[in-house]
Amino acid sequence: MNVSLQQLKVFVAVARQRSFTRAAREFDLTQSAVSRCVRELEEAIALRLFDRTTRQVELTTAGSRLERRIARLIEEIELTLREERAAHEEHTGLVVVACDPVLSSGWLPERLARCATAFPDLIVTAKEQPQHAVLAAIEQGEVDFGVLCDANIAGADVFHAQPLVSTPLCAVLPRVHPLACGAALRWEALRETQLVTLNAEAGTRNATERALNTHRIDTQRANQCGHVAAALRMVELGLGVGVLPIDAHASTLPVSLVARPLVPEVSVTTMLVRRRNRSLRPNADAVWSLFAGADSPTGTMARANPRVSPLVSPISSPHVNPGAVSATHTTIQGATDEPMPLFPDGEALMRAS
Repeated sequence: MNVSLQQLKVFVAVARQRSFTRAAREFDLTQSAVSRCVRELEEAIALRLFDRTTRQVELTTAGSRLERRIARLIEEIELTLREERAAHEEHTGLVVVACDPVLSSGWLPERLARCATAFPDLIVTAKEQPQHAVLAAIEQGEVDFGVLCDANIAGADVFHAQPLVSTPLCAVLPRVHPLACGAALRWEALRETQLVTLNAEAGTRNATERALNTHRIDTQRANQCGHVAAALRMVELGLGVGVLPIDAHASTLPVSLVARPLVPEVSVTTMLVRRRNRSLRPNADAVWSLFAGADSPTGTMARANPRVSPLVSPISSPHVNPGAVSATHTTIQGATDEPMPLFPDGEALMRAS
């Protein structure tokens, strides 16, 4: 059966007008063209739709039943097309973004707030999931795109990623802790220390474990959390030193805590991820562009990341500007540029106590 939408629309018009001539004027066609269109529809579905006389056109029983149902279907199709056009031109509708727990705790809410300001008629919702579930949701089309932290993308032929910013792993510890005296801290200083890290669901676990193993730090000596907020609370309660992707100069840290950069530096990357061969809907593309081009939120170390993994392909859209993410930097009063020694000296311990 080969039936076109035009044939159905002409049929509904003839049925409504009870006239081939008036239907022809409605579509700016000749009467013979309308008659041919209806005849081809009748032949395609093997049903007679009209009883024709020299004076009038009447629907058959089959035509009457079809006219009511097809008219509703055409109205639904036209409504759907209008809504999609509105989403293209006016940024309306719904966009669903998946993210891992690290970004849902800090980076993403800033961007959602900017979307609410830029696109007041567009609903943007966040779906927090473990990193592997985010990738699965993107691949299966359950979400428009995802935001991940230090993603290890196994299927480079499936996913298309845009690296945004890099954030260094820092030691987070109480201000009175002996290791908090310097401006930076060497990894080796953590060897005999109870740690607080993020777990595998948070998306940064691989980078953290690689760094700990490289510097021969026992990864078993760590409390693992799914959220940065939970890790910070553990550090506040003295359950360990945090190894977390956080700005060393962050104003959002609890006042009782400080962050010290770990050297040599190890950074994790925030990136946008979508299906490689699937175009984003216009409203989702607008959100992607805003996420990719927005300045970094206050209190987050955000540096344009020129180092792209071989498994990550930069997006080619002209709307995306990874260099537009600016860095924020403040100075800690009294801090020096010298890394913290492996073990603090006696004077430092006296100051900390």
